[in-house]
Amino acid sequence: MKMFFKQLIKKAIKPVYKKYEALEYQIEINRALSAKLLINEIHKNQSMPDKLSDIEFRVFSQRGEDGIIQYLISKVPIENDTFIEFGVEDYRESNTRFLLLNNDWQGLVMDCSEKNVNKIKESDIYWRYNLTAVNAFITKDNINELIEKSGIKGDIGLLSVDVDGNDYWIWDAISVVSPRIVICEYNSLFGCKDAVTIPYDSTFYRTKAHYSNLYYGSSLKALCILAKKKGYAFVGCNAAGSNAFFVREDVSGNLKTLDCESGYVLNRARESRNRDGKLSFLSGNDRIKQISDMPVFDIITKENKKVSEINI
Repeated sequence: MKMFFKQLIKKAIKPVYKKYEALEYQIEINRALSAKLLINEIHKNQSMPDKLSDIEFRVFSQRGEDGIIQYLISKVPIENDTFIEFGVEDYRESNTRFLLLNNDWQGLVMDCSEKNVNKIKESDIYWRYNLTAVNAFITKDNINELIEKSGIKGDIGLLSVDVDGNDYWIWDAISVVSPRIVICEYNSLFGCKDAVTIPYDSTFYRTKAHYSNLYYGSSLKALCILAKKKGYAFVGCNAAGSNAFFVREDVSGNLKTLDCESGYVLNRARESRNRDGKLSFLSGNDRIKQISDMPVFDIITKENKKVSEINI
């Protein structure tokens, strides 16, 4: 009897849910159309912005990344309009969704949650656009295989790395594609003077590593050094101080490039958690004190040190 009622409810809800999905899709289209006005302004303005945050706007990105991406693809010649993004959750909030809907790019998205990936596959965008969604826990050892299996290789338009942990190690390992634009999350609490990252751990999970949720990723300097090694120029960060943007040097043209310290932005979000998993709203140096005893790896000296020993 219980199963019967469950099926009955599911049958009754299905058409309502489909109408909601259609309405939600139309809302997304309207948001994208509104953003076109801002894109036109970006294209009309031939002068280089003093900082990337000057041309930010948000459609589907967490902060102003959509505007920055539109600016960069207007300045960087893109021959293969393909993207890769991982750590997308259910893809409602992401760095590449606007590229998919507005610019009709194609791409690969990955997330470690099977539920999230199934939600992407069940959404309208999965048949309306050329999108591949893969359920995988990404490591430096499997990332190239995952990309190759999707049929993507060589020169592509954009790569977005955001796994809340091994970001430095995973970008370092990627060799099967050569994106023209790279977006990579950094941990601003590690400052911009020392080139440090969390020590590599293939099973790293941000909340389990430290209850505060503040211990993850790498410093901006570590990413800038890695970028240089891979042939990329650092062009700035978003205003929120969470994502760094890099452009392949052979296609960077007249884009303004920055050194690590002048382009660094501190993240002021009060996202810390207490031991019960509730927001504790720490700010300033109190956030650093919370993780002071946690280990980081210095990519220059090849030594481990504590967060408290970083020059911030």
